[in-house]
Parts: sequence; C-alpha cells; structure tokens
Amino acid sequence: MGDLGQIMRQAQQMMKQREKILADLRERVVKATAGGGMVTAFASGAGEIVKLTLEPEVVDPDDREMLEDLVVAAVNEALRKAKALSEKEMARLTGGIPGLSGLLG
Repeated sequence: MGDLGQIMRQAQQMMKQREKILADLRERVVKATAGGGMVTAFASGAGEIVKLTLEPEVVDPDDREMLEDLVVAAVNEALRKAKALSEKEMARLTGGIPGLSGLLG
C-alpha cells in the first residue's frame, strides 16, 4: 500500500504543478504577424486571442477579403505559437513522456 500512497502523492504534486503552469500560461502572450506586420495577433499561452492590431493602411474598404485573410493568418499563427508554448511547458512537467502531457493538458 505504501507504493500506492507514494503514487497518489506524486499525482497530487503533478496536478498542483499543472495548475501553476496553466496559470502562468494564461499570463504569457505570444505574438504573430501577417502581411509584413500589417496585422498582428496576440494570444495567451492558454490559447485565447487577447489582442488584434491592424495598421491603418491595411484597412481598405474595397479589399475586405485581403484584410480578412490576413486576420485569419495572424490569428492562426498566434494560436499555433500558443499551443507550442503550452506543449513545451507541459512537457517539462511530464518529463517529456509521450502522451502524458495530453492527459494533463
């Protein structure tokens, strides 16, 4: 029974560390741009878009489609960066054990 108790304590410790990492990820922000910096998206490490900026010259009422494409590109890249950051931080917690970070994230 001692081994099971030790495993349970380790699991509880990992869950506490996971919560700390998740709180840290909510505070960290990654940035991605599209259109040569004309559109910038900022995402938290938790995978939420927290800010979007547009340079005035990219806003052309006659070419909304281009702006929409740039926004989508910047947002998708910011979300990819946020996911990579989260995976990196969770891998530190799990010691890089394949699949384990998915169970905790």
